[in-house]
Amino acid sequence: MLTVVKVGGGLAREAGDGALRTLCRAIGDAVARRPMLVVPGGSGFADAVREHDSRFALRAATAHRMAILAMEQFGWLLSDLIPGAVRCTDLAAARTAAARGGTPILLPAALLAGDPLPATWAVTSDSIAAWVAGALQAARLVLVKPVAGLYRDWPADGEPLARLSVGELAELRAAGRAAGVDQHLPEALRAAGVEAWVLDGREPARLVTLLEHGSTEGTLVTPRAVTSSRGQAAPG
Repeated sequence: MLTVVKVGGGLAREAGDGALRTLCRAIGDAVARRPMLVVPGGSGFADAVREHDSRFALRAATAHRMAILAMEQFGWLLSDLIPGAVRCTDLAAARTAAARGGTPILLPAALLAGDPLPATWAVTSDSIAAWVAGALQAARLVLVKPVAGLYRDWPADGEPLARLSVGELAELRAAGRAAGVDQHLPEALRAAGVEAWVLDGREPARLVTLLEHGSTEGTLVTPRAVTSSRGQAAPG
């Protein structure tokens, strides 16, 4: 089944251009074994939108649309870096590209023209990728970021969370914690009904391991409650 992979724009900013290039090559290589769809983050293009929103007090709908267009620009950049990339503007084209062994890169502006998500900065490419995963009935969502996983508090103190439920994530985000993902993500994940992983893009082998074995180092967000049995966490 298809895996939706959101490539965060912060990877190049925090870890350098080489880290993004290495990740993109790994994605291109992995597609030969496991089909995936890449959803671009907003990168510095979205940062520019935030700056202009702050300066000009833009309407929420205007800033939201500009941020989606920022994702399109980063998508064009990724399509130059990922071997076998196929730019797609709708889900049907993305499915076809994946079935033919390509790496579909979603340019989401046309797909999101009907505003299926709230027009707010609480919704970023994280929630958009979750919405896409739900629409495609994907096997999983992967959020690739320049950190080892999702931390309860930031700056990080200790190891990232290994596993939590979407309900637990919602509680953390409501309290202003687990700030590595956007505020709307728990609601988007509930609606999508898919598991989500937060992985370190500086270690592309972790993404490859997840695609091949179904588990890896990082943070797993399950769509149902997590219970404990003999020290092991499992979906309830």
